[in-house]
Amino acid sequence: MEPNVKRTKIINDAADMVPLLMVFNSRLHSQVFDEVSNGWKTKEELDEITGKDTTKSLDALRQGGLIESRWRMPEPGQPPVLEYRTSYSEVRASFQCTMKEMSEIIMIAFSMDEDLRKLAEQVEEEVEKGNASLINLARIFDRSPTFLKAIAKRSGRITVKGQRLELLRER
Repeated sequence: MEPNVKRTKIINDAADMVPLLMVFNSRLHSQVFDEVSNGWKTKEELDEITGKDTTKSLDALRQGGLIESRWRMPEPGQPPVLEYRTSYSEVRASFQCTMKEMSEIIMIAFSMDEDLRKLAEQVEEEVEKGNASLINLARIFDRSPTFLKAIAKRSGRITVKGQRLELLRER
């Protein structure tokens, strides 16, 4: 078995905490993370270990940048299958934000509020129209750029590129 990953995830922006908080707020996502921390595992193996469908967990971990994948060499006559392991074994956070922004980030990460989903859809629509600047979007929605970045990190359909938002391409 290969040695465990010894890389550190560096977090320089408070909004980057959203995917981490979302992942580790779920017992199943945490269990899947723990399993792939111990080495390469396929989705089928993870499903068997947890007794549940781990598709959403793998998607959440991928979206948070917490796992990597590779093709496992199959037995003769069998198709190749993806396997996963963690990308990082440590985290280092170094950012500064206001307490209001931190409270918004925590609320965004843990909330099931329908209004947040609708806001994310409105932001997606603006980005589709070509209005991708965080500063312009902050004016349009009367929210801070940090708040909008946190919404993007939560959405799964929007990515942050510097001071701009972009729609993710379908895989």
